[in-house]
Amino acid sequence: MSQRIIVAYDTRNGSTAEIAEAITSQLRENGFEVEIFRAGKLRRLRGVDALVVGAPIYSGRWLRGAHRLLKRVKKLSPEARPPVAIFALGPRKDTGPEDWIKPREQFERALRKHPSITPVSTALFGGADPPGKRPRRDIRDWNEIRAWTEEVARLFVGGDPGNHTEQAGSSD
Repeated sequence: MSQRIIVAYDTRNGSTAEIAEAITSQLRENGFEVEIFRAGKLRRLRGVDALVVGAPIYSGRWLRGAHRLLKRVKKLSPEARPPVAIFALGPRKDTGPEDWIKPREQFERALRKHPSITPVSTALFGGADPPGKRPRRDIRDWNEIRAWTEEVARLFVGGDPGNHTEQAGSSD
């Protein structure tokens, strides 16, 4: 498979970087050519076949590096604009569905700042406390992250192009 995918992330304490690395590894296992960058370090978007962008939500806001990257994507001509999948890290505790309401609203508010970009899929995952914090809460669901990455891989090779939204940690 010759599709070139970029996984770009912003992070404050490394939890999002770990998720971006897991997504990168899984996409490579699916046969994609994948490069990973911190969002602010990604210089070239031309020639990219697909893009995964992720960042945590801190103090009610999605980190700035992800916003700046999406602004750059928006500036590409429509024919040069790659399909984009977007994820965020939200709550660091999961005592019930109410823990996901505000982070979901904050993520949706962040996405509304980029109305010209229609992601092929979005996901809100649980987050983790910074390393060194005791006790350290970590509600990242690696099975959910793997499932979302598989969905994104299918969409990038021509699956259903409709918008799919996932919320990890939701109770069904």
